[in-house]
Amino acid sequence: HRGFETITINKEGVVDHTDSLGAAGRFMAGDVQWMTAGKGVQHSEMFPLLHDDKPNTMEIFQIWLNLPKKSKMVEPHFKMLWAEDVPVHHITDEQGNKTTIDVIAGKINASEALQPTPDSWAADPSNEVGVYTVEMEPNAEWTLKGISAGANRTLFFYVGETMSVDEKIVSVNHLVKVEAEADLIIKNGTSLSKILILEGQPINEPVAQHGPFVMNTNAEIQEAFADFRKTQFGGWPWPEREQMHPKDKGRFALYTDGTEEVK
Repeated sequence: HRGFETITINKEGVVDHTDSLGAAGRFMAGDVQWMTAGKGVQHSEMFPLLHDDKPNTMEIFQIWLNLPKKSKMVEPHFKMLWAEDVPVHHITDEQGNKTTIDVIAGKINASEALQPTPDSWAADPSNEVGVYTVEMEPNAEWTLKGISAGANRTLFFYVGETMSVDEKIVSVNHLVKVEAEADLIIKNGTSLSKILILEGQPINEPVAQHGPFVMNTNAEIQEAFADFRKTQFGGWPWPEREQMHPKDKGRFALYTDGTEEVK
């Protein structure tokens, strides 16, 4: 990758990470990996089958977040937002039905996300980047407050049956684009529902994209291909192209400076 970021949200299952700079990790349900590709990195994500006695179910989202021109060639960087540290906002409506929101980027009422990677577009609060995963009990209701005009906001309704967004009925497996400045009343139907919400101010720069490279011009895309052919963005220091960690290894993150977090 070059020129953008990946935000990998693990809802269920196990992800093994390795990359061309020697970093590695294993993260599980509720954990989030935020990686700035910057000037270039190879990375692998594998999904080990740890359970012999039950299904190895996997559910992840990987968000591609663009970098502004000034940050496209920064040094690659990644950090973990561990499940136990990610802020969770709880709302109970007048009927006692609950809505639970994982605040991965941005702010919901008093619940503010952990700091993203330092060169991210999300690192500046004025860019109003929000990434939220929402779980609503049957018949739950809550109001998503508006942000500044000119921002983008989308809701991806991926588990459930139906819900209403500002009194418009939405069926599951639909993406809804809404006016970011509007307060939205979201009313769930009669089944448990889950939503992914993405929002933020646009970067407002040209975008040139080809495969795993996201730059501002086609010339920069060709330069990315040439650089990769020369350097492989650091090569591959692992014995396997599809590297997996030992089956009994727990959650951890090994960073390029040699430090390791163990959970």
